[in-house]
Amino acid sequence: MAKLCLGKIWPEKVRGREEEYRGGVSSSLMKLTCVLTVLLAASVALAQTPKAPAKPKGPTVPADAQWQDVTTWGVEGRGWEDQERLRWFDRLPAKAQKTVTPAVWGLSRDSAGMMVRFKTDAKAIYCRYDLAKANLALPAMPATGASGLDLYARDDKGQWRWVACPKPDKQHVEAVMISDLAAGEHEFAAYLPLYNGIEKLEIGVPKEAKFEGQAPRQKPIVFYGTSITHGANASRPGMVHTAILGRRLDRPVLNIGFSGNGRMDAAVGDLINELDAAAIVIDCCPNMGPADVTAKCVPLVKQLRSKHATTPIILVEDRRFTNSWITPAKAKFHDDNHAALKAAFEQLKAEKVANLSYISGDALYGTDAEGANDASHATDLGFMRQADVFEPVLRAVLK
Repeated sequence: MAKLCLGKIWPEKVRGREEEYRGGVSSSLMKLTCVLTVLLAASVALAQTPKAPAKPKGPTVPADAQWQDVTTWGVEGRGWEDQERLRWFDRLPAKAQKTVTPAVWGLSRDSAGMMVRFKTDAKAIYCRYDLAKANLALPAMPATGASGLDLYARDDKGQWRWVACPKPDKQHVEAVMISDLAAGEHEFAAYLPLYNGIEKLEIGVPKEAKFEGQAPRQKPIVFYGTSITHGANASRPGMVHTAILGRRLDRPVLNIGFSGNGRMDAAVGDLINELDAAAIVIDCCPNMGPADVTAKCVPLVKQLRSKHATTPIILVEDRRFTNSWITPAKAKFHDDNHAALKAAFEQLKAEKVANLSYISGDALYGTDAEGANDASHATDLGFMRQADVFEPVLRAVLK
């Protein structure tokens, strides 16, 4: 009835538009139905497609593995063994918190330079450790370097060679470091994280394997320096130049590099004076300007000489920024800084301070501008080149 009434009173033109509208709606519904049909068919096809197999996970630690707490036999790189510590893997003793700057104290809680040695005939080696900081990586440094555990072993010629470095992805790490090892007993060394602290560290092996922890060696080479000594931006803890030199010279190393805070401080000098060091390397210039070097270098060396009458002391110029060749202000800064350290060295020699050595900074990263990833901090290539420069000097003074 309503249709008839509308038909009587609507003009013909309006009725035509009404039919056009109805036709458009009908066409749209048909298109929508087709789309829905296609989507339904696609979803059915996807549901029937077999799922891709999950990526196989790496080997897992067996439930019956035997675990060894490394603190039961000791870790190299803890210079103050008999001193109370807030955390076992701190680099400085607890008393240092009252004498060094807050920044140095905080950075000393990173386990940089520490290394644990052990012997085993195991066919696989596991690690289990807890990290102090949730931030596992740095902007230019991967988690393997900042928070990883880096495994080396001696080969049949007695040379240290790399084995494995699992990548941590959380604060609690439990991993198979390596499996399918060659038969026989081997000596291993595991380097601890460079820019993270360790709360607890255990080394694991299969239950039937023999295992013997190796006591820390004495008379370390002491490296006092900056973030470069600390290890930024090595890809693995074993790739910082201090660790490379420890392997090449087969000697223990004590790393007291403090990122941004290696400044020839007397408070750190007091702590070094408590150590029985084979040699002392002072590599603080990257955190200092010429005036600071002039004011603090001579007093620090004399302070160390008061307790280390014959211990070799090596002064190291700051490396050159790898882009200083095209940035004149940086080049001049290095020139002035090097001149200040050289003048301090000459003054000490003139005052008959013996057993001093000097390392130039011009080629510490090489001379091709390829040794750093941010102009300032070394890549693995830069660390290797530094080790090449340091090695002959250290060999000569350690005779």
